Amino acid sequence: MYEIKDIINKVHCCDCLEFMKDIPDKSIDLVLTDPPYGVNFDYDQYQDTPENLKKLVDSFMPELLRIGKVVLLTCGNSNQHLYPKPDHILAWIITAGAGMNNWGFSCWQPILAYGKDPYLANKLGGRPDIIMSNETSEKFGHSCTKPINVWKKLILRGSIKEGDIVLDPFLGSGTTAVAAKALKRNFIGIEISENYCSIARDRLRQDVLF
Repeated sequence: MYEIKDIINKVHCCDCLEFMKDIPDKSIDLVLTDPPYGVNFDYDQYQDTPENLKKLVDSFMPELLRIGKVVLLTCGNSNQHLYPKPDHILAWIITAGAGMNNWGFSCWQPILAYGKDPYLANKLGGRPDIIMSNETSEKFGHSCTKPINVWKKLILRGSIKEGDIVLDPFLGSGTTAVAAKALKRNFIGIEISENYCSIARDRLRQDVLF
């Protein structure tokens, strides 16, 4: 098992499935991530076919649910059936629309939520279950970068205090880590692609551990 103090505030270039096996149960305050969507996109180290996504979800979800007190993840509207039943589904509302689907413009994204709402669990009152934002993403050399301010809002929705540990097993260009750092949370970033790790390193201005 890892000592959490030894792995926080670092980007780890490795297979997240192997790395997470050594993280203690329920030691992560918030897992926030944007896994692949099974849209036949070739990432640097992963071919994003529907078949590969199903295998990936079956592999990583048990680990996320084991180590995370709260898990928030974006899955895309068409992939919800691949995931374990969530405790709730939050919504990211994009009133301007973001692409097309079989029923028209895509104006919302589901956010699967696992675990207890940290505000209600700590008697801090209720919070909305939607985030409204038309913010676009800077690409940073990665095709699927998420908007930094949306990610900050998600961290603040799933994490109640500074110093909480936020983990992203599919770090990509590093948005989760950058947002966590800005909000004075500790982060653990895991990314299998050396190229994407370099992008995250540049955004964080820190070394990557191999």
